Amino acid sequence: MNATTYGMDIAKNVFQVHWVDGNTGEICRKKLPRGKVTEFFAVRPAGRIAMEACGGAHHWGRTLGPLGHQIELLPTHQVRPFISGNKDDAADARGIWLAAQHGDIRRVAVKSSEQQAMLSLHRMRTHWVSVRTATVNALRGLLYEFGVTLPRGRHSGLRQLAQQRAEINDAVPAVMVRLVDDQLLALADIERHVQAMEEEISLMLKSQESARRLRDTPGIGVLGATALAATLGDGTSWRNGREFACCLGLAPGHRGTGGKVRIGSISKRGNAYLRTLLINGARALASREHPAPWIVALLGRRPFNVVVVAIAHKLARIAWALVAHGRAYEASWKATAPRQRVQARCKPVLHDQRRGDAPQCA
Repeated sequence: MNATTYGMDIAKNVFQVHWVDGNTGEICRKKLPRGKVTEFFAVRPAGRIAMEACGGAHHWGRTLGPLGHQIELLPTHQVRPFISGNKDDAADARGIWLAAQHGDIRRVAVKSSEQQAMLSLHRMRTHWVSVRTATVNALRGLLYEFGVTLPRGRHSGLRQLAQQRAEINDAVPAVMVRLVDDQLLALADIERHVQAMEEEISLMLKSQESARRLRDTPGIGVLGATALAATLGDGTSWRNGREFACCLGLAPGHRGTGGKVRIGSISKRGNAYLRTLLINGARALASREHPAPWIVALLGRRPFNVVVVAIAHKLARIAWALVAHGRAYEASWKATAPRQRVQARCKPVLHDQRRGDAPQCA
């Protein structure tokens, strides 16, 4: 047992800490109010503090790390199997402590405040986009009750609504006319929020070197470059690009029993937002009038959507390589096999046993 390993279950106000005393072997539990957490760990010997990678975990990682402790953020879904019995704060802290003893669980890197600020911009933009979509759908549904049908698509529907507004006003009650005006004003306000988020993301792109390198990669736009740069950090949280692509759910899942393994569809694990951006970029590459020769070869033997996922997988691996190695994108770059030691093979030569000659290496 590691006496300096602390399992901490974080919350809004009350925190639960679980650890084992290395000298006595005593199991220790302590409930801390939010204001006492920093004070408690400031006087404790330097050790490992394990937490679930949930809301507020990165903040506490940045707060407790400078005190000399090693911060380990564990994926929530991998901690859950270690929690036994009734679920409460003490059981959660114990489960986190048990999970921290397993080195095969991949740790989540603590994000800086700049990384979280960039990801917050993306989340708020996604929020306003979803509100915009819901508002358009609500407007379409209300008008349908009065026999007015709008075509599919936000732009097409609003364009037709503007063109036929006089006829629609005559066909619906006055209350409905006012409701349509309110919805259109709300849509205009939401559109301003979305544009403000996109402008701020574009400004932050200019100040980040890794994001600018990612932006030069075909299939990765402004949103993809900034989101990937904020998620990857320095890239050291993943051993290679393949592991990063697997963490995004772009690798096939499998099931096996009795020695027989069946490969299925992609796992769709990890960050769904990043996966969506990469697949959209990959679809744009595959839909070009003159795609790359290797994409044409893939399209010749695989379905279109399978090719799109394969391109997205490759984009994820390229993004990791550019960030982890600090390189710029080169279209003509080709991977080379790692150097292998060339060992001279020993070739036995016929020898005369009567003379006692030993075999020689050619």
